[in-house]
Amino acid sequence: MSDAAFEHSPATFNTLLRWFRARAKLTQEELAEGSGVSVRAISDMERGIAKGPQRRTVEALASPLALTDAELTHLQEVAKQGRAHAVSTALPAPVHGPTVISVLPPDVNDLVGRENDVDALRALAEELAGGHRRSGHIAVLSGPPGTGKTSVSIRVAHELAELFPDGQLFLKLRGMSPEPSEPAAVLHLVLRSLGIDAVQIPAEMEHRASLCRSLLRKRATLIVLDDAADEAQVRPLLVGGPHCLTLITSRQMLVGIEGASRFSLDVLGRDDAVALLSAIVGAERVSQEPGASVELVELCGRLPLALRIAGNRLASRPSRPLSRLVDQLRDHGRRLTALTAGDLNLRRVFELSYRQLSPAAAMVFRRLALVPADFSAGAVAALIEAPDEDEADLFLEELADASLLQLSPEEGRYQFHDLLRVFATERLAQEEAPEAVRAAEDRLVNWLVTTATAAGRYFQPSGEGVSPTATSSFADHTGAGRWLEVETENWLAALKGAAARAEHQQVLDLAEAMHWFSEIGGTATIWHEVFDLGLRSALATDSKRDEAAQRNYLSWVLFTLLGRPNDAVRLTQQAWQAAVDAGDLREQGWAKIYLASIELGMDHPTTARTMLNEAVMLFSEAEYPLGLHVARTMRATSWHLEGRLLDAAEEFDVCVNYFRRSPDGPRIPVDDTNYSYLLLRSAKNLAALGSLDVALRQCEEALELFRAHGSVMGQARALHACGRFLREKGNQPDARARLTDAFALFERFAQPLPQVETLCELASLSDELGDPVAARGERERALSLCDMLDSEEAVKMREKLRTPGS
Repeated sequence: MSDAAFEHSPATFNTLLRWFRARAKLTQEELAEGSGVSVRAISDMERGIAKGPQRRTVEALASPLALTDAELTHLQEVAKQGRAHAVSTALPAPVHGPTVISVLPPDVNDLVGRENDVDALRALAEELAGGHRRSGHIAVLSGPPGTGKTSVSIRVAHELAELFPDGQLFLKLRGMSPEPSEPAAVLHLVLRSLGIDAVQIPAEMEHRASLCRSLLRKRATLIVLDDAADEAQVRPLLVGGPHCLTLITSRQMLVGIEGASRFSLDVLGRDDAVALLSAIVGAERVSQEPGASVELVELCGRLPLALRIAGNRLASRPSRPLSRLVDQLRDHGRRLTALTAGDLNLRRVFELSYRQLSPAAAMVFRRLALVPADFSAGAVAALIEAPDEDEADLFLEELADASLLQLSPEEGRYQFHDLLRVFATERLAQEEAPEAVRAAEDRLVNWLVTTATAAGRYFQPSGEGVSPTATSSFADHTGAGRWLEVETENWLAALKGAAARAEHQQVLDLAEAMHWFSEIGGTATIWHEVFDLGLRSALATDSKRDEAAQRNYLSWVLFTLLGRPNDAVRLTQQAWQAAVDAGDLREQGWAKIYLASIELGMDHPTTARTMLNEAVMLFSEAEYPLGLHVARTMRATSWHLEGRLLDAAEEFDVCVNYFRRSPDGPRIPVDDTNYSYLLLRSAKNLAALGSLDVALRQCEEALELFRAHGSVMGQARALHACGRFLREKGNQPDARARLTDAFALFERFAQPLPQVETLCELASLSDELGDPVAARGERERALSLCDMLDSEEAVKMREKLRTPGS
């Protein structure tokens, strides 16, 4: 064809494409490589199978074919005519029954945040079109209600049209409606769409399916089954041939469909959620209230449908500020009502899924709203009085399959989407009697508090005489510690609930059980709350012994974790008086220990030594070896601070021998923790005696034990000590690495005074390494932390840091 002939030619798309490729002297493979369009797709276009490829495909061909603007425009027009012709000749007249849309629903123009999902489905379709699969394929697109599964499927169908030149069938199955589409009726419509006269369609569903398979065997067709109810509805509709792709959208995961590729839609990322809101209400309006915009998308749970409803409401009221809707959404009780715009009703969308549940699963869904955070089968068993967790787990699986629960990042745990939690709370209030809700909540609180108490007892040292295996079914301390970690938010809320119900003994038992575990895990905020609740229960029951114990624990938190020595001293003095009133020698001894610890921390070793001598006497009289050797360890520390290094070394050796020996029965983590802290104290004394190598070995041994038991605070202190001793040995690079790691851990657990001490070490190290800029930055950072503290030690550190050359 000459250039002149081309200008007046009514050529079809395939003849034009072949002519342009011949002019460019390209093979199909070379054109594919230059355009990014598959060889199979180019072959189909040139053979006339794909008569009207999409605009994006034609544009991709333009550059390697060296088309002029006029040629590209003409080629686009021919392709458009081919698409229109394919639609007009492929479809019979409309028929009654469930809707079949072969002319696809219009693509949404503001679909955002789904590029990866669309690309993944395109890759699957191109693999099929490229002949890399011997048979057709099935893709299941699932996700919670409101995530935009239908919108994604429509976008995919539009974008993949050129890969399926024999057409696209869009079938609404109405799986969530009271009357889902019958498979036989859907097959009838498929056959009508494929050109079969109504009188020729078999009556039996199996025969209809067989005829569909026969007709689709050699066709490249995209079949979208939208809003599927379950596997039983879908299976008869899997009639696609080797070149077909069947894309199923469903709130159910359809785990029974074999050989399917699975794609799960989640909520949008924050930036994408804001972008969707901007597309609906206008970028300028969003930019005027950036804070309200971010809070709005979070209150909508970044759920596309919720964002679309909120956006539509705002778009219909262009003068209303975004912050007004934010105020409405903050109220949990009004949130779902506020997320309604015309016929878009989020609550109704959730109800469609909820009504599909079995009665037992629906009850589990409602009652899970009582659990503050994510949950496992244990919580379900407590809420519904299930005989075991295996039965409870079946309900969780049903809810997850229905996309009403999401898998938590933690293995074996589940979580709510925020808006589904609000919906579950509504259903619980509307469908269950208050006394039934109260009973379920009481069982949940009791299970959480009892289990947390049992788990905490795994961390009691051997000398306390508590047998954890007699109180729970945890296999060992590792399982107990893991449970305490993942259930923290839940058992802490349950503890508050028990306190509110005046279940004082439960509160005291849990607080007592957590005493030793608090040195291994958790945060200062958690332990302050736990021991403060314990103290309140002790005062409510007028138990002087418990009052003394809880005041002691609280003083430890205030001094060691929060850097508030003055408040800690006051509490410990009150603990001492309560222990005296109770006549409890052990708690009197512990009060002396805690007071001495504060005095040592404030560099008052002489005052501390007097208290520690009293503690040694009290623990000896009480015949309590654990407390006795803790007191002797601290007395050795006071001797070290007074310069009595050899006396300290001898006392440390006695204590090391006591804590090193294996207790009767299995060794418990706190045994190793106590031993490790002792090694750090002994190492400091050994370093002062000049035995740096032995001191380092003790620190490394302590560090390994802390790591083995997950004691983060212990690791931080061991790393700090190692760094100091390595610096003294002249190994600055390793010293910096250890101190930097120690600072990161102290910072993670918000311990300001140890952070200051570590920064001072790092600043001195930077000076030694000839890096004054780093040293100045470390000192300035330490000063800013000192200004946040009011302790005597902080004052000393502040003065030292502000002294030139320090």
